[in-house]
Amino acid sequence: MSTARQLLRVRVTAKDAETLRALLREARPDVGGRPRQGEDGTFSIEAYASPEEAEALEREGVLVTTIEDATATGRARQAEVGEGDRFAPDDAVPRGLALKVKDA
Repeated sequence: MSTARQLLRVRVTAKDAETLRALLREARPDVGGRPRQGEDGTFSIEAYASPEEAEALEREGVLVTTIEDATATGRARQAEVGEGDRFAPDDAVPRGLALKVKDA
């Protein structure tokens, strides 16, 4: 099993545009999409961060809300993917530079 770090998809909401810009310049989180302005005048953007990085984004005038555990979602999607080539004919012979081994 791999020891990949946990990633969260979070929404970073700032009280105003300048606070959000300053945060993005300083912390440089991995953002997804563009900032949006809420009806209440706040500005928010979605970002991907580890739990520690997400916690470090919070400060006065900034709220960080976890949307989902992106690592768990990714693993669930990977489990949906089948193995092999479903378009290959049943009698297809593998080609290329490799050793032929029997499946156990």
